[in-house]
Amino acid sequence: MPDTQIHAAPHIGLPSYTPHPARSFALGEVHARPFRAVSSPRVFLRYGFVVDEEAVVADNAWFRDYCQSIGAQGPDEAVRHHLVRVGDTGLRRELHGEFVTYTWDGPLPASGDIEGAPAGHPFGAGFRPPGPLLVAVRLDLVKADGEAFSRQLERFDHASLAVSEVEDGAAIIASDFRQDGDGLTRMIIGDRSLSDVQAGVLTQRLLELETYRTFAMLGLTEANRQAPRVLAIEQGLLGIADRMRAIDGLDANRTLLDELTRLAADLEAGAAASAYRFGASRAYYMIVRQRLESIDERQRGGSFTFSEFLTRRMAPAMRTCETLEERQANLSRKLARAATLLRTRVDVQLQEQNRGQLEAMNRRARLQLRLQQTVEGLSVAAVSYYVVGLMAYLTKALTKSRFGALLPAPEIMTGLAVPVVLVVIFLMVRRIRKSHGDTEGHP
Repeated sequence: MPDTQIHAAPHIGLPSYTPHPARSFALGEVHARPFRAVSSPRVFLRYGFVVDEEAVVADNAWFRDYCQSIGAQGPDEAVRHHLVRVGDTGLRRELHGEFVTYTWDGPLPASGDIEGAPAGHPFGAGFRPPGPLLVAVRLDLVKADGEAFSRQLERFDHASLAVSEVEDGAAIIASDFRQDGDGLTRMIIGDRSLSDVQAGVLTQRLLELETYRTFAMLGLTEANRQAPRVLAIEQGLLGIADRMRAIDGLDANRTLLDELTRLAADLEAGAAASAYRFGASRAYYMIVRQRLESIDERQRGGSFTFSEFLTRRMAPAMRTCETLEERQANLSRKLARAATLLRTRVDVQLQEQNRGQLEAMNRRARLQLRLQQTVEGLSVAAVSYYVVGLMAYLTKALTKSRFGALLPAPEIMTGLAVPVVLVVIFLMVRRIRKSHGDTEGHP
């Protein structure tokens, strides 16, 4: 067989196109929160602060200065996640939609002591919180067979203690979801045989679980704030409905329509103010459920699992938010129907009032026409009287002229002129009135 030579095709560079402004963000978001391999014993502190746009800008500037002060490179303005490593510790800043989290992790003593504040944490006097604090959690990763783990289990409130086995029994997680003396929610992982990657994944999921659980509960505070207002609007609508059946008259219905419009405006203002909060709470609750499913718990020793404990307490809160949203939506529809009914009644009464006014105008027009006809008749007589008088003067003058002998007496001539003058004046007035009518009918 003849030898066959394979020639490699020369490399041709692919064209470059103008990227979409959000392309870098969309590609980088997948790698924004990578799991970091960690090993026990280790401690994690996370603080979450509610921020607005101005607070984010100020916090970006402060964090860049902080990074420079410890000899590290600060993030760019567009970066939402940034990790700073100092020795064996790390500080991660994450910017979310409405809050910023700072998460620090560092080693625990070899003895696994978890009492007191961990050494080397940055949340001291030099730390600048970007906004009001909402999330504060401490997570300790220690050996499951160590004294620190068993001692912390004893300190938890057993009335609300949740304990689970995860990672096929490679670890035990526990928390009572209460705050310690420093205002931190304490969580602990008892490491049996976790790999460093498994430990990193589990710690991050638990920290996110506590973060989103706390923010999801903000919907309940908004529901409690809106509930009295919704109740007052419901009672106001009921009162208006009762009065609608009992009263009549245009002014009364207009007064009710004004009251109904004010109720609808109050409802829409409250619904608009709470729409974002309820939507965000639903999204956070879904994340909590996803995190609970991902850790794949198994019950241990008859205690609650994290899923059982949080579901029993969060599900009613989320249902309260959903119920209030449904009440707002139903109330909005009822207000719209009542307003439509009232507007219809007002329109009908206005039409009846307008019809009465038109009938009154027609009656006045007919009276004016009769009066005009009467005046016209009188005017014919009056004008005829003056014309006949003028003709009397004329006949007297003619009889005294040289032709006077040929003419009848002035009285006879004046009397004969009366019917002629009346007919002529009547025809003239009639013609004038007809010309005026034609002018009014054609612009």
